Amino acid sequence: MNPRRLGLVLLAMLAFTMVLSACGADPEQVEVIVTKIVTEIQQQEIEVPVEVTRVVEMIQTRMVVEEVEVPAEVMALGSADKPIKVLFVPSVDVDTIVAGGQMVADGLKAATGLEYEVSVPTSYAATIEEMCASPDDTIGFIPAQGYVLANDRCGVTVGGAAVRFGLAWYAAQIVVRSDSGIETLEDLNGKTWGIPDFGSTSGYLFPLAMFQAAGIEPGEVIETGGHTNAMLALYNGDVDFATAFFSPPLLPNNARQWTYGVDDPEIWREAGVSPIRNEEGRTFVAGGPSEGGYRILDARSSVTDTAPDIFDVTKILALTDQIPNDSLSFGPEFPLNTALLIVNALEEWVTLDNPDCVASLCSEEFYNWTGVDPTTDGFYDAVRFLMEQMGITEEEVLGG
Repeated sequence: MNPRRLGLVLLAMLAFTMVLSACGADPEQVEVIVTKIVTEIQQQEIEVPVEVTRVVEMIQTRMVVEEVEVPAEVMALGSADKPIKVLFVPSVDVDTIVAGGQMVADGLKAATGLEYEVSVPTSYAATIEEMCASPDDTIGFIPAQGYVLANDRCGVTVGGAAVRFGLAWYAAQIVVRSDSGIETLEDLNGKTWGIPDFGSTSGYLFPLAMFQAAGIEPGEVIETGGHTNAMLALYNGDVDFATAFFSPPLLPNNARQWTYGVDDPEIWREAGVSPIRNEEGRTFVAGGPSEGGYRILDARSSVTDTAPDIFDVTKILALTDQIPNDSLSFGPEFPLNTALLIVNALEEWVTLDNPDCVASLCSEEFYNWTGVDPTTDGFYDAVRFLMEQMGITEEEVLGG
Protein backbone atom coordinates (compact mmCIF):
# COMPACT_ATOMS: atom_id res chain seq x y z
CA MET A 1 0.00 0.00 0.00
CA ASN A 2 1.03 3.56 -0.67
CA PRO A 3 2.75 4.99 2.50
CA ARG A 4 0.70 8.15 2.32
CA ARG A 5 -2.54 6.22 2.18
CA LEU A 6 -1.42 3.95 5.05
CA GLY A 7 -0.71 7.02 7.23
CA LEU A 8 -4.22 8.39 6.63
CA VAL A 9 -5.80 5.09 7.58
CA LEU A 10 -3.86 4.83 10.84
CA LEU A 11 -4.75 8.38 11.75
CA ALA A 12 -8.42 7.66 11.13
CA MET A 13 -8.23 4.52 13.24
CA LEU A 14 -6.64 6.40 16.10
CA ALA A 15 -9.30 9.10 16.04
CA PHE A 16 -12.05 6.57 15.84
CA THR A 17 -10.65 4.61 18.77
CA MET A 18 -10.55 7.69 20.88
CA VAL A 19 -14.21 8.33 20.11
CA LEU A 20 -15.18 4.80 21.01
CA SER A 21 -13.24 4.92 24.25
CA ALA A 22 -15.03 8.02 25.20
CA CYS A 23 -18.31 6.26 24.60
CA GLY A 24 -17.34 3.07 26.40
CA ALA A 25 -17.31 0.79 23.40
CA ASP A 26 -15.91 -2.75 23.44
CA PRO A 27 -12.34 -2.93 22.02
CA GLU A 28 -13.00 -6.13 20.01
CA GLN A 29 -15.80 -4.38 18.11
CA VAL A 30 -13.52 -1.51 17.31
CA GLU A 31 -10.94 -3.91 15.84
CA VAL A 32 -13.52 -5.44 13.53
CA ILE A 33 -14.73 -2.07 12.31
CA VAL A 34 -11.23 -0.80 11.62
CA THR A 35 -10.35 -3.95 9.71
CA LYS A 36 -13.33 -3.49 7.47
CA ILE A 37 -12.45 0.10 6.75
CA VAL A 38 -8.89 -0.81 5.77
CA THR A 39 -10.15 -3.52 3.45
CA GLU A 40 -12.43 -1.16 1.60
CA ILE A 41 -9.64 1.41 1.16
CA GLN A 42 -7.27 -1.23 -0.32
CA GLN A 43 -9.83 -2.17 -2.99
CA GLN A 44 -10.47 1.42 -4.17
CA GLU A 45 -9.38 2.15 -7.76
CA ILE A 46 -8.20 5.57 -8.91
CA GLU A 47 -8.06 6.42 -12.63
CA VAL A 48 -5.32 8.78 -13.78
CA PRO A 49 -6.01 10.35 -17.20
CA VAL A 50 -3.08 10.44 -19.66
CA GLU A 51 -2.89 13.30 -22.15
CA VAL A 52 -1.17 12.66 -25.54
CA THR A 53 0.47 15.89 -26.50
CA ARG A 54 2.36 14.96 -29.79
CA VAL A 55 2.44 12.21 -32.43
CA VAL A 56 5.82 11.67 -34.13
CA GLU A 57 5.69 9.99 -37.55
CA MET A 58 8.91 8.27 -38.71
CA ILE A 59 9.38 7.89 -42.53
CA GLN A 60 12.31 5.88 -43.95
CA THR A 61 13.36 6.62 -47.55
CA ARG A 62 15.44 4.19 -49.72
CA MET A 63 17.07 5.24 -53.02
CA VAL A 64 17.07 2.58 -55.77
CA VAL A 65 19.50 2.97 -58.70
CA GLU A 66 18.99 0.77 -61.78
CA GLU A 67 21.16 0.44 -64.92
CA VAL A 68 19.09 0.76 -68.08
CA GLU A 69 20.59 -0.42 -71.36
CA VAL A 70 20.04 2.05 -74.19
CA PRO A 71 18.95 0.22 -77.38
CA ALA A 72 21.62 0.32 -80.12
CA GLU A 73 19.19 1.82 -82.59
CA VAL A 74 18.92 5.05 -80.59
CA MET A 75 22.69 5.53 -80.34
CA ALA A 76 24.24 8.00 -82.74
CA LEU A 77 25.74 6.33 -85.83
CA GLY A 78 29.46 6.93 -85.90
CA SER A 79 29.73 7.44 -82.15
CA ALA A 80 32.09 5.49 -79.91
CA ASP A 81 29.12 3.37 -78.80
CA LYS A 82 28.01 2.66 -82.36
CA PRO A 83 30.95 2.90 -84.78
CA ILE A 84 30.41 2.42 -88.51
CA LYS A 85 31.46 -1.11 -89.49
CA VAL A 86 33.87 -1.20 -92.43
CA LEU A 87 33.97 -4.64 -94.07
CA PHE A 88 36.65 -5.85 -96.48
CA VAL A 89 36.34 -9.10 -98.44
CA PRO A 90 39.30 -11.45 -97.85
CA SER A 91 40.59 -11.34 -101.43
CA VAL A 92 44.24 -10.84 -100.40
CA ASP A 93 46.28 -11.48 -97.27
CA VAL A 94 44.08 -10.84 -94.23
CA ASP A 95 46.84 -9.29 -92.12
CA THR A 96 47.54 -6.83 -94.92
CA ILE A 97 43.85 -5.92 -95.10
CA VAL A 98 43.54 -5.44 -91.34
CA ALA A 99 46.55 -3.15 -91.13
CA GLY A 100 45.69 -1.22 -94.28
CA GLY A 101 42.00 -1.14 -93.45
CA GLN A 102 42.74 0.63 -90.20
CA MET A 103 44.60 3.31 -92.14
CA VAL A 104 41.50 3.76 -94.32
CA ALA A 105 39.35 4.04 -91.19
CA ASP A 106 41.70 6.59 -89.65
CA GLY A 107 41.56 8.64 -92.84
CA LEU A 108 37.77 8.56 -92.87
CA LYS A 109 37.62 9.53 -89.20
CA ALA A 110 39.86 12.54 -89.83
CA ALA A 111 37.67 13.63 -92.75
CA THR A 112 34.23 12.96 -91.28
CA GLY A 113 34.69 13.06 -87.50
CA LEU A 114 32.97 9.67 -87.21
CA GLU A 115 34.17 6.47 -85.54
CA TYR A 116 34.85 3.32 -87.62
CA GLU A 117 35.49 -0.34 -86.85
CA VAL A 118 37.36 -2.50 -89.38
CA SER A 119 36.75 -6.21 -89.88
CA VAL A 120 37.51 -8.89 -92.47
CA PRO A 121 34.81 -11.59 -92.55
CA THR A 122 35.87 -15.12 -93.37
CA SER A 123 34.47 -15.14 -96.92
CA TYR A 124 32.64 -13.11 -99.55
CA ALA A 125 29.37 -14.70 -98.40
CA ALA A 126 30.06 -13.82 -94.76
CA THR A 127 30.68 -10.20 -95.78
CA ILE A 128 27.31 -9.99 -97.50
CA GLU A 129 25.53 -11.67 -94.60
CA GLU A 130 27.02 -9.16 -92.17
CA MET A 131 25.80 -6.24 -94.30
CA CYS A 132 22.31 -7.70 -94.38
CA ALA A 133 22.35 -8.45 -90.64
CA SER A 134 23.50 -4.90 -89.76
CA PRO A 135 21.61 -2.85 -92.35
CA ASP A 136 22.02 0.61 -90.81
CA ASP A 137 25.71 0.75 -89.86
CA THR A 138 27.80 -1.21 -92.38
CA ILE A 139 29.82 -0.27 -95.45
CA GLY A 140 31.57 -2.85 -97.59
CA PHE A 141 34.33 -3.00 -100.16
CA ILE A 142 32.87 -5.81 -102.28
CA PRO A 143 33.36 -6.96 -105.90
CA ALA A 144 30.76 -6.74 -108.66
CA GLN A 145 29.14 -10.15 -108.18
CA GLY A 146 29.14 -9.71 -104.42
CA TYR A 147 27.36 -6.38 -104.81
CA VAL A 148 24.70 -7.85 -107.13
CA LEU A 149 24.09 -10.72 -104.70
CA ALA A 150 23.89 -8.36 -101.72
CA ASN A 151 21.54 -6.04 -103.58
CA ASP A 152 19.25 -8.92 -104.51
CA ARG A 153 19.31 -10.45 -101.03
CA CYS A 154 18.60 -7.45 -98.83
CA GLY A 155 18.84 -4.22 -100.82
CA VAL A 156 22.48 -3.24 -100.25
CA THR A 157 23.16 -0.07 -102.26
CA VAL A 158 26.25 1.05 -104.16
CA GLY A 159 27.82 4.45 -103.60
CA GLY A 160 31.06 4.30 -105.54
CA ALA A 161 33.24 2.16 -107.77
CA ALA A 162 36.99 1.66 -107.74
CA VAL A 163 39.23 3.33 -110.29
CA ARG A 164 42.60 1.74 -111.08
CA PHE A 165 45.00 3.93 -112.99
CA GLY A 166 42.19 5.64 -114.83
CA LEU A 167 40.24 2.45 -115.63
CA ALA A 168 36.78 1.54 -114.29
CA TRP A 169 37.14 -2.10 -115.38
CA TYR A 170 39.38 -5.09 -114.86
CA ALA A 171 39.28 -8.71 -116.04
CA ALA A 172 39.95 -12.26 -114.92
CA GLN A 173 43.07 -14.15 -115.88
CA ILE A 174 43.37 -17.90 -116.41
CA VAL A 175 46.89 -18.82 -115.29
CA VAL A 176 48.77 -22.08 -115.80
CA ARG A 177 52.27 -23.32 -115.04
CA SER A 178 54.72 -22.68 -117.86
CA ASP A 179 55.77 -26.35 -117.88
CA SER A 180 52.22 -27.75 -117.76
CA GLY A 181 51.81 -28.32 -121.49
CA ILE A 182 48.44 -26.49 -121.34
CA GLU A 183 48.20 -24.25 -124.39
CA THR A 184 44.46 -23.81 -125.08
CA LEU A 185 41.19 -23.57 -123.15
CA GLU A 186 40.28 -27.05 -124.36
CA ASP A 187 43.30 -28.38 -122.48
CA LEU A 188 41.58 -27.36 -119.22
CA ASN A 189 38.94 -30.09 -119.53
CA GLY A 190 39.08 -32.29 -116.45
CA LYS A 191 41.89 -30.25 -114.86
CA THR A 192 41.89 -29.17 -111.21
CA TRP A 193 40.80 -25.54 -110.89
CA GLY A 194 41.93 -23.25 -108.06
CA ILE A 195 39.64 -20.28 -107.31
CA PRO A 196 39.77 -17.53 -104.68
CA ASP A 197 36.12 -17.84 -103.59
CA PHE A 198 32.82 -18.90 -105.13
CA GLY A 199 31.62 -15.32 -104.56
CA SER A 200 34.50 -13.81 -106.55
CA THR A 201 33.57 -12.05 -109.77
CA SER A 202 36.96 -12.38 -111.46
CA GLY A 203 38.05 -15.52 -109.65
CA TYR A 204 34.95 -17.60 -110.44
CA LEU A 205 31.93 -15.99 -112.14
CA PHE A 206 33.53 -14.63 -115.32
CA PRO A 207 35.88 -17.60 -115.88
CA LEU A 208 32.94 -19.98 -115.42
CA ALA A 209 30.96 -18.04 -118.03
CA MET A 210 33.90 -18.29 -120.42
CA PHE A 211 34.22 -22.04 -119.85
CA GLN A 212 30.52 -22.67 -120.35
CA ALA A 213 30.50 -20.66 -123.57
CA ALA A 214 33.48 -22.67 -124.86
CA GLY A 215 32.11 -26.03 -123.66
CA ILE A 216 34.93 -26.51 -121.16
CA GLU A 217 34.29 -28.74 -118.15
CA PRO A 218 37.04 -28.42 -115.54
CA GLY A 219 37.54 -31.13 -112.97
CA GLU A 220 37.61 -30.51 -109.23
CA VAL A 221 37.16 -26.88 -108.12
CA ILE A 222 39.20 -25.95 -105.04
CA GLU A 223 38.36 -22.80 -103.07
CA THR A 224 41.69 -21.42 -101.85
CA GLY A 225 40.55 -18.38 -99.84
CA GLY A 226 41.74 -15.37 -101.83
CA HIS A 227 43.44 -14.33 -105.09
CA THR A 228 46.88 -14.52 -103.50
CA ASN A 229 46.24 -18.07 -102.31
CA ALA A 230 44.93 -19.11 -105.72
CA MET A 231 48.18 -17.97 -107.37
CA LEU A 232 50.26 -19.70 -104.69
CA ALA A 233 48.27 -22.91 -105.06
CA LEU A 234 49.20 -22.95 -108.76
CA TYR A 235 52.81 -22.03 -108.04
CA ASN A 236 53.09 -24.89 -105.52
CA GLY A 237 51.51 -27.39 -107.92
CA ASP A 238 48.39 -27.96 -105.81
CA VAL A 239 46.10 -27.20 -108.80
CA ASP A 240 46.45 -27.44 -112.57
CA PHE A 241 45.28 -23.91 -113.27
CA ALA A 242 43.99 -20.97 -111.29
CA THR A 243 41.97 -17.81 -111.84
CA ALA A 244 42.31 -14.36 -110.29
CA PHE A 245 42.01 -10.66 -111.12
CA PHE A 246 43.90 -9.03 -113.97
CA SER A 247 44.72 -5.33 -114.10
CA PRO A 248 46.64 -4.16 -117.20
CA PRO A 249 50.35 -3.34 -116.88
CA LEU A 250 51.52 0.25 -117.03
CA LEU A 251 53.50 0.76 -120.23
CA PRO A 252 56.92 2.45 -120.60
CA ASN A 253 57.02 6.22 -120.27
CA ASN A 254 53.25 6.18 -119.68
CA ALA A 255 52.98 6.92 -123.41
CA ARG A 256 49.64 5.14 -123.68
CA GLN A 257 47.30 2.77 -121.85
CA TRP A 258 47.36 -0.94 -122.41
CA THR A 259 44.54 -1.80 -124.84
CA TYR A 260 42.14 -4.64 -124.12
CA GLY A 261 41.82 -7.11 -126.98
CA VAL A 262 44.85 -5.67 -128.77
CA ASP A 263 47.87 -5.90 -126.49
CA ASP A 264 49.22 -9.15 -125.10
CA PRO A 265 48.35 -9.57 -121.37
CA GLU A 266 52.06 -10.14 -120.77
CA ILE A 267 53.38 -7.52 -123.17
CA TRP A 268 56.23 -6.92 -120.76
CA ARG A 269 57.82 -10.23 -121.84
CA GLU A 270 59.05 -8.33 -124.90
CA ALA A 271 61.65 -6.74 -122.62
CA GLY A 272 63.33 -10.13 -122.22
CA VAL A 273 63.85 -9.78 -118.45
CA SER A 274 62.01 -11.14 -115.45
CA PRO A 275 59.85 -8.98 -113.15
CA ILE A 276 61.34 -8.06 -109.77
CA ARG A 277 59.90 -6.64 -106.59
CA ASN A 278 61.35 -3.40 -105.27
CA GLU A 279 61.72 -2.26 -101.68
CA GLU A 280 58.35 -0.54 -101.80
CA GLY A 281 56.61 -3.80 -102.71
CA ARG A 282 55.95 -2.91 -106.36
CA THR A 283 56.67 -5.24 -109.25
CA PHE A 284 58.63 -3.85 -112.22
CA VAL A 285 60.19 -5.07 -115.44
CA ALA A 286 63.26 -3.13 -116.55
CA GLY A 287 62.45 -0.36 -114.13
CA GLY A 288 59.29 1.62 -113.68
CA PRO A 289 57.32 3.30 -116.50
CA SER A 290 59.12 6.59 -115.93
CA GLU A 291 62.37 4.71 -116.52
CA GLY A 292 61.22 3.03 -119.72
CA GLY A 293 60.03 -0.17 -118.04
CA TYR A 294 56.74 -1.79 -117.06
CA ARG A 295 54.81 -2.02 -113.83
CA ILE A 296 52.85 -5.26 -113.43
CA LEU A 297 49.52 -5.13 -111.62
CA ASP A 298 47.91 -8.57 -112.03
CA ALA A 299 47.28 -10.87 -109.05
CA ARG A 300 50.73 -12.49 -109.20
CA SER A 301 52.41 -9.21 -108.29
CA SER A 302 51.09 -9.53 -104.73
CA VAL A 303 52.99 -12.77 -104.08
CA THR A 304 56.44 -11.93 -105.43
CA ASP A 305 57.78 -11.63 -101.88
CA THR A 306 56.83 -15.27 -101.23
CA ALA A 307 57.39 -16.56 -104.77
CA PRO A 308 59.83 -14.17 -106.50
CA ASP A 309 60.02 -16.33 -109.65
CA ILE A 310 56.27 -16.79 -110.06
CA PHE A 311 56.29 -14.94 -113.42
CA ASP A 312 58.84 -17.41 -114.74
CA VAL A 313 57.00 -20.43 -113.35
CA THR A 314 53.53 -19.36 -114.57
CA LYS A 315 51.90 -17.68 -117.58
CA ILE A 316 48.53 -16.20 -118.54
CA LEU A 317 46.56 -18.53 -120.81
CA ALA A 318 43.62 -16.18 -121.49
CA LEU A 319 41.60 -13.23 -120.21
CA THR A 320 37.85 -13.03 -119.69
CA ASP A 321 35.56 -10.20 -120.74
CA GLN A 322 35.92 -6.87 -118.98
CA ILE A 323 34.37 -6.59 -115.50
CA PRO A 324 33.05 -3.48 -113.72
CA ASN A 325 35.39 -2.57 -110.88
CA ASP A 326 34.57 -3.50 -107.30
CA SER A 327 32.24 -1.36 -105.26
CA LEU A 328 31.96 0.75 -102.15
CA SER A 329 28.54 -0.31 -100.90
CA PHE A 330 26.27 0.50 -97.96
CA GLY A 331 23.79 -1.46 -95.85
CA PRO A 332 20.17 -1.13 -97.04
CA GLU A 333 19.18 1.20 -94.17
CA PHE A 334 22.39 3.23 -94.02
CA PRO A 335 21.59 6.98 -93.80
CA LEU A 336 21.92 8.58 -97.23
CA ASN A 337 23.52 11.81 -96.00
CA THR A 338 26.21 9.87 -94.11
CA ALA A 339 26.85 7.64 -97.14
CA LEU A 340 27.39 10.71 -99.33
CA LEU A 341 29.74 12.15 -96.73
CA ILE A 342 31.84 8.96 -96.79
CA VAL A 343 31.92 8.68 -100.59
CA ASN A 344 33.08 12.30 -100.87
CA ALA A 345 35.73 11.74 -98.19
CA LEU A 346 37.09 8.67 -100.00
CA GLU A 347 37.20 10.55 -103.30
CA GLU A 348 39.58 13.00 -101.66
CA TRP A 349 41.57 10.37 -99.74
CA VAL A 350 42.08 7.67 -102.41
CA THR A 351 44.90 9.07 -104.52
CA LEU A 352 48.49 8.14 -105.25
CA ASP A 353 49.46 11.52 -103.82
CA ASN A 354 48.34 10.30 -100.39
CA PRO A 355 51.10 8.21 -98.75
CA ASP A 356 48.57 6.58 -96.41
CA CYS A 357 46.56 5.31 -99.38
CA VAL A 358 49.73 4.17 -101.16
CA ALA A 359 50.53 2.11 -98.05
CA SER A 360 47.03 0.64 -97.82
CA LEU A 361 44.07 0.69 -100.23
CA CYS A 362 46.16 1.95 -103.16
CA SER A 363 48.80 -0.75 -102.68
CA GLU A 364 48.99 -3.66 -105.14
CA GLU A 365 49.16 -5.94 -102.10
CA PHE A 366 45.78 -4.58 -101.02
CA TYR A 367 43.01 -3.65 -103.52
CA ASN A 368 45.15 -1.40 -105.74
CA TRP A 369 42.57 1.41 -105.91
CA THR A 370 43.82 4.71 -107.26
CA GLY A 371 40.51 6.56 -107.18
CA VAL A 372 36.77 6.38 -106.46
CA ASP A 373 33.97 7.29 -108.86
CA PRO A 374 30.41 7.79 -107.57
CA THR A 375 28.18 5.28 -109.35
CA THR A 376 24.71 3.72 -109.33
CA ASP A 377 23.23 0.25 -109.45
CA GLY A 378 22.96 0.28 -113.26
CA PHE A 379 26.76 0.15 -113.54
CA TYR A 380 26.55 -3.52 -112.52
CA ASP A 381 23.71 -4.58 -114.84
CA ALA A 382 26.14 -6.47 -117.09
CA VAL A 383 27.15 -8.67 -114.16
CA ARG A 384 23.53 -9.14 -113.12
CA PHE A 385 22.59 -10.13 -116.69
CA LEU A 386 25.46 -12.61 -116.90
CA MET A 387 24.41 -14.26 -113.65
CA GLU A 388 20.82 -14.55 -114.87
CA GLN A 389 21.92 -16.04 -118.19
CA MET A 390 24.04 -18.64 -116.40
CA GLY A 391 21.29 -19.41 -113.90
CA ILE A 392 23.52 -18.53 -110.92
CA THR A 393 21.42 -17.87 -107.82
CA GLU A 394 22.32 -16.31 -104.51
CA GLU A 395 21.55 -19.61 -102.76
CA GLU A 396 24.26 -21.34 -104.82
CA VAL A 397 26.86 -18.78 -103.86
CA LEU A 398 25.75 -17.62 -100.41
CA GLY A 399 23.79 -20.59 -99.12
CA GLY A 400 20.14 -20.73 -98.04
